[in-house]
Amino acid sequence: MTFTTADLAVLYQAIPPPTIGGVRKPMKPGGYSDSGADIAYVLRAAGVKVITPAAIPALDRDLDWVFPDHAAGIVAARAAGANVLWANTILFRGHPLETEAGAAAIVGQPPALVDRFDDKWVTNSLLRARGCPVAESVLISAVHRLEPSGPTGSIALRSGTLQAFRARSADEHSFNLSEANLAKAGLRFPLIVKPVRGRGSEGVQLVGSLPQLISAGQKLLSEHGQTFILEEYLSGDEITVTVMPPGVYAIAGAEVSQVDYWTLPPVLRFNHRDGIAPYSGVVRVVDNSRVLTAHTSAAPAVEAVLAACVRAAEAIGPKAPIRIDCRQAPNGEFRLFDLNLKPNMTGPGRPGRENQDSLTGLAARAIGWSYPDLLQNMLRQARTESR
Repeated sequence: MTFTTADLAVLYQAIPPPTIGGVRKPMKPGGYSDSGADIAYVLRAAGVKVITPAAIPALDRDLDWVFPDHAAGIVAARAAGANVLWANTILFRGHPLETEAGAAAIVGQPPALVDRFDDKWVTNSLLRARGCPVAESVLISAVHRLEPSGPTGSIALRSGTLQAFRARSADEHSFNLSEANLAKAGLRFPLIVKPVRGRGSEGVQLVGSLPQLISAGQKLLSEHGQTFILEEYLSGDEITVTVMPPGVYAIAGAEVSQVDYWTLPPVLRFNHRDGIAPYSGVVRVVDNSRVLTAHTSAAPAVEAVLAACVRAAEAIGPKAPIRIDCRQAPNGEFRLFDLNLKPNMTGPGRPGRENQDSLTGLAARAIGWSYPDLLQNMLRQARTESR
């Protein structure tokens, strides 16, 4: 698929993901319609035939540019002539894209792959087993206890203490939550709590004591489901690595065949708030991120983590770009702590959006790709197999 032969429709998130394994993923307000409109506008300006739900889409109305990802929206996009669907949305097993796309090519991940690896505990456990340097963590859930209640002595289920458990190869053991037990697992305060199926930095918090952990954990359990992750806090430099799938790309005026997964230059994150890189909707990416210099990228620790990010991609098999967040440990080693199957694709071009950007967009410019170049190269990788 080349961008000149595409009749493209961009999908945005109109349906919330289901609860999976007792865990909920929060839905982004607007459902990525803003970045979807950026994609549609910029590609149309680059010469791609972009199909939109509005005959004459208004520049400032995101929903004029994108189709909802429910069944009726996908059917409408296909009926309007779309032979490529850009899935700028959160996918899951059973998503309407699996049944309604027909023969259309897809830009994005297979829904079943997202269903499995959007679970950060499952993903990091697999990557650790494959030898990738991953931040130490445990999975925490609420332990419920039965207590008598009422004059008849009936039994009521009430939330009780917290318990952590951690998988080690085929073994899985559990332990009551205490500083001593956490220390045995290699975890000492301060620590990070985060959702199992999170979005950006929502719900991610640095905690400095057991009472803070319990308070933050109870909030996560009430908002995100049955479990959350407790992870070591790495206080060193944070970098973000975009890994691109194999394919044929236009780079520096030539067609380049990438037979393996490959990385864009890493992006350094700075100006953290309470130890956490803030969500891009709060602090613009251009205000707290920059591409590492070639000299810094050649440092052994950086080269090692770039190779680890490629191994991570090989382990899960993504069909579109992924973004991996990494942070430096006290010994100088970078460790992977968050793999994102849907990197933000916000970018400049649409009037009024000149200051918008994404971490992947910053990295792409370091190899000479403008935002339109990045989108066109992603479009070139559109596929019809492995829904």
